[in-house]
Amino acid sequence: MQNREKLHELLASAGLTVVEDVRPGSLFPPEAGWRIARGIAAPHGVVREALGAAWWRRLCDDDGEFLVAVLRHRIGGNDSWWTRVRLAGSGVPELTGDPGFVALSLDGQVLLAEVPVEGGPRVTALDRLPGRLEEAAEAAGRETEAERAEVWAAVPGRRAWPLHWAEGIGSNPAATDELLIRLLDVEEGFLHGCDRPAVLDAALAHPDPRVRSRPADTFRPKLTSDQWVRLVRAEPSPSRRVLWAERARARGAELPGDLYDDLLTGPSRVQAAVLPGLPAQHLPGLVADADPRVRAAACARWEDLAEPLRERLLADADCAVRTAALLAHHTGVPMPREVFAALPDPRPALEGCSLAPEMEAELVRDGDAEVRRALAANPSLGTHGVAVLAEDPQDDIRSAVALRPDLTEEQRAAVRHDFDPTSMSHTLPWVEDLHGDADAMRRLAASSHPLVRRSVARARHLPPDVVARLARDEDRVVRLFLAESCEDAPADLLLEVWRWWDGSFSHPDRPHSHPNFPRTGLLRYITDPSGRMRRLALDDPESTPADVARLARDPEAEVRRRAAEDPRLSPADAVRLLNDPEAYVRGTAVRNPQLPAGVLAGLLHDRDTAHAAVTNAAIPVPVLHRILTAAATAVAARR
Repeated sequence: MQNREKLHELLASAGLTVVEDVRPGSLFPPEAGWRIARGIAAPHGVVREALGAAWWRRLCDDDGEFLVAVLRHRIGGNDSWWTRVRLAGSGVPELTGDPGFVALSLDGQVLLAEVPVEGGPRVTALDRLPGRLEEAAEAAGRETEAERAEVWAAVPGRRAWPLHWAEGIGSNPAATDELLIRLLDVEEGFLHGCDRPAVLDAALAHPDPRVRSRPADTFRPKLTSDQWVRLVRAEPSPSRRVLWAERARARGAELPGDLYDDLLTGPSRVQAAVLPGLPAQHLPGLVADADPRVRAAACARWEDLAEPLRERLLADADCAVRTAALLAHHTGVPMPREVFAALPDPRPALEGCSLAPEMEAELVRDGDAEVRRALAANPSLGTHGVAVLAEDPQDDIRSAVALRPDLTEEQRAAVRHDFDPTSMSHTLPWVEDLHGDADAMRRLAASSHPLVRRSVARARHLPPDVVARLARDEDRVVRLFLAESCEDAPADLLLEVWRWWDGSFSHPDRPHSHPNFPRTGLLRYITDPSGRMRRLALDDPESTPADVARLARDPEAEVRRRAAEDPRLSPADAVRLLNDPEAYVRGTAVRNPQLPAGVLAGLLHDRDTAHAAVTNAAIPVPVLHRILTAAATAVAARR
């Protein structure tokens, strides 16, 4: 890495020999060192005018080694590394001045630092570091109400990182609708996670098209049908209007008939012609449209077209329209050889059309594997063709046949197929269509094919016997999908899955957030050998602040993070966890509302923590408004 090479050159020029770059591990982390060097949540009385040779001797071990990080060459931001170096002789390394450094003894007892701050460099020398930090945390935790009020009265004060505030303030759970509506004029990114109706209404009425469209760009905000309609109507771009209409339908919104009228009379009527849910009353107009692309789109609604309209499309003057009509017509009527031979591209017919029996019998034995591969998933393929392809020499062709919905489970089990259990799984559409059919779910839950069983497990509700069967499935992913998707998943399964799964992007916090996940009797896990199980102890209603304090000192970082997010965490422990070796534990502690105001105010002005600190729900709403004002000024100056 070029950055690391430059760092090593700088250290060498300062009279230090680089030994290795090391992760913080269980050590005090560089990011916390920078913060303390800047005087945030730091022990009192540690600022010195200079770092003499005596301090450097105390820093070095018997071999002259210590750890150092240099401000300009930080590696990985908040998750930066230490560099282990060796100082020869009794001299002083030339690290003072620009750009700033923080150094730690190998035993974690001595910290030396020099960082640029307002008014000049700040020099820090600390011995007995763990003890001093403990004292500082206890002192900060004794903050009084009067002290807290005095701190908040002075915030935001100096405007150190207002752009970070703009990016983070929308994620503060204490932010009111009024504040978030103000934020729309400054930074709209928070809308990706916003589900507040009043704020979404304001966003959809905003004069800036970027703000109006942001709620439609993500899956998180659940817009009502009325909000979707307003969004579509307000969009000046014809193509984007159709895009938002398509997305609205995909999210289950109902669109009024006059909106379809508007979309179909605009310049993007080709795209509008294929909108899901297009009322059948518009189909005659599509068939008679002057644009052949619109007429071709009408063929996708073949089952809804009256016979005269079908005949008109089959006789259309445009070749592409006639082809689309032929393909639609022959999904139910076998396609004769002469029609197939005249197609400009046979692949769509191979994939979706009913074919004349004698021609199908030839094609399933075609020497071209691509032809057979296209036929393998054709829903109109005859029984004989399916049987032939089930014994195809190509593994992928047999594997495609094995997933056909028209096979019995005995037939499916007889097909030799390949399936990678570690591959990403998607629910089979035909299985999803049967999720409401209890008998079908029973039959498919016994399938020999894991992907079929996985697709069954994605059902929101299943009969008790099917749930019991899938909860014992040998395929771990089947059990995972059941825990994520099925509201009937049993508690013991959820607990079993929790031991190895923490949630996914599509199903965040499952299985833990599942309504059947056990909520009592969890305190017994506080001494469990598994850190994942110890995390659960604090969910038990009988757990106490003492249990939180115990887990805040747990050897495993994921357990400490669980304690760091607990509202019963003591202020002193919240400060202690700001120095945790793991960045995600520190980040969680920054958001804990038990942090003393004096510490939290400092974090708001620190580069590494400003973005997270502004999301802390302990910040009073009037202070949030002042912070937003400062952020708005900075954003306006940048534009």
